[in-house]
Amino acid sequence: MNDTTRASSSPDKDRGASSGACAGEQAREDTGDAQAADAGIMENAAPDAQHVRMAEALLFAASQPLSDEEIAEALPAGVDVAAVMAALVEKYADAGVNVVRVAGRWQMRTAEDLRHLLRKEEVQTRRLSRAALETLAIIAYHQPVTRAEIEDIRGVSTSKGVLDALMETGWVRIRGRRRVPGRPVTYGTTDAFLEHFGLESIADLPGLGELKAAGLLDASLPPDFAMPAPSPQDEALDPNADDTLEQDDLEDDTPLEMHLPEK
Repeated sequence: MNDTTRASSSPDKDRGASSGACAGEQAREDTGDAQAADAGIMENAAPDAQHVRMAEALLFAASQPLSDEEIAEALPAGVDVAAVMAALVEKYADAGVNVVRVAGRWQMRTAEDLRHLLRKEEVQTRRLSRAALETLAIIAYHQPVTRAEIEDIRGVSTSKGVLDALMETGWVRIRGRRRVPGRPVTYGTTDAFLEHFGLESIADLPGLGELKAAGLLDASLPPDFAMPAPSPQDEALDPNADDTLEQDDLEDDTPLEMHLPEK
């Protein structure tokens, strides 16, 4: 009776041992798969350091942003460019220079919080054209003067760009409007003009004798030639004079009245 029982229980032990062995093998296979998967993840997350250095050198030496294709051409075949660039972005995230993607291309740029260190402001010297210098001299000596008067003195038309350039330098300003038909704008010099040329007032402009001595005027001038006397900028305005300016009258937008003949 006991022998029969022991005999019947042996197959059950064998099956249990076989099941345990299968479970162990399955566990080892699962562990191997997990390790292989982890290794793949680590490989994707951390690209080869040499590839990262190569891409870094490419961006540093590039004169313009590089595309993924251009970077891939320079790297060994099969390199994951996206992973390499992600590693570079992370590497330079807190540096003074960042790796950024602009318009689908990669480049190195100064960190946003350090841009002010590289900003440089300088005064740009601009040479005035001959027409601008002639116009400036006419305005200085004949002010207040209209554009039509400037053209009459120069003998040629004066483009609006010349006057705009002089006003942009801060040497010429609009002084008002003349009380004549059409109410033309008049121009004059500014305090910046006096400061630049070292003059205390317009009355200190060089006269005929000084200009001749400096060789700026022809020695054979007409006998009736005379230097104009510019009107000081702070001169009191005479409302009864024909060439009087209306200061603060530039914003006068009163509509003109037009009288049409009756039918």
